[in-house]
Amino acid sequence: MLYIFLLLSPMIVYGLYVISVLTYGSITDFKPSEKIELTAKNLNSNIIKDSTSISFLSWNIGYSGLGYKADFFLDGGKTVRSNKNDVQRYFTGIGNFIEKANDIDFILLQEVDRDSKRSYFTDEYEQISKVLPEHSKVFAPNFKVNYIPVPLSSTSPLGKVLSGLATFSKYENKENTRLQFPGEYEWPKRIFHLDRCMLVSRIATENGKELVVVNSHNSAYDGGLLKPLEMDFLKKFLLAEYEKGNYVIVGADWNQCPPNFEYDAFAKGNAEDYAQTNIAEDFLPAGWQWAFDSKTPTNRKLSKPYNKDSTFTTLIDFYLVSPNVEVKKVITADLDFEFSDHQPVYLEVGLK
Repeated sequence: MLYIFLLLSPMIVYGLYVISVLTYGSITDFKPSEKIELTAKNLNSNIIKDSTSISFLSWNIGYSGLGYKADFFLDGGKTVRSNKNDVQRYFTGIGNFIEKANDIDFILLQEVDRDSKRSYFTDEYEQISKVLPEHSKVFAPNFKVNYIPVPLSSTSPLGKVLSGLATFSKYENKENTRLQFPGEYEWPKRIFHLDRCMLVSRIATENGKELVVVNSHNSAYDGGLLKPLEMDFLKKFLLAEYEKGNYVIVGADWNQCPPNFEYDAFAKGNAEDYAQTNIAEDFLPAGWQWAFDSKTPTNRKLSKPYNKDSTFTTLIDFYLVSPNVEVKKVITADLDFEFSDHQPVYLEVGLK
């Protein structure tokens, strides 16, 4: 009997661990409302004048954990989190780049950690706020889990994550709203995954209309189940805002390529087993514009540390603008993926 108990005890302990993790995760599961009004820290009262050129920067900073030396277990690599020195180095580089870009009107960031094991519990939102002292700022959480047990084979799994979207603006945000995207994974998978959302900021213009700025990060690793629901929700929102006469600009990590863009355009014959879907060509009526820099990749695969000659790269970070907005310039800053697995994309527009 003792022998049988000793034989079974590891299985019993593991079973109790699994039960406790699932119970704790279910009890503490982040369940945001469909619509949450957020309070921005407004540092100015500027409105947008009719003749003004407006600049944007959109960048998924990869929680400062996915720089050039990183690989990631969910993308075919082995690493759960980068070591502390590398994370600090990546975050310093991210902060320096953003500080030099502080003359840009709107800075839209994705994967900004505030209290996460993977980034050594650095409040990246507050630290970035310090290098943008003239920008209003607002944060919307989209990943809030007290304990993530994966990978199960690791003695040090992902653990706690609090992360989200951050929008910085040189104009007064009249209103900021977190809108929850529809769709979710089945239990228990959903209690450990992101709760995808978009962060909507409204800015007054001189002619009485609103500039509606959307910061978004669409689903990845979803098997094509969630992105269609998210895109349909976004489409209805955009069309409704445009019908009101408002100007609309979306800056996002879409986790999909622009319509008709070849996902392997930067790596012909080197796609490995990687593939990327495209947004449908008829997603929106004529006049809506996809703004991207076709010459420079914005995302790299994380199966191995970055190698400029062999790592697969693609383009999934870009903008969508309404017909009453004139696109003047769009450029991707080629940082050789030194600080993140994504690259920042600059946009300059005028309001028609």
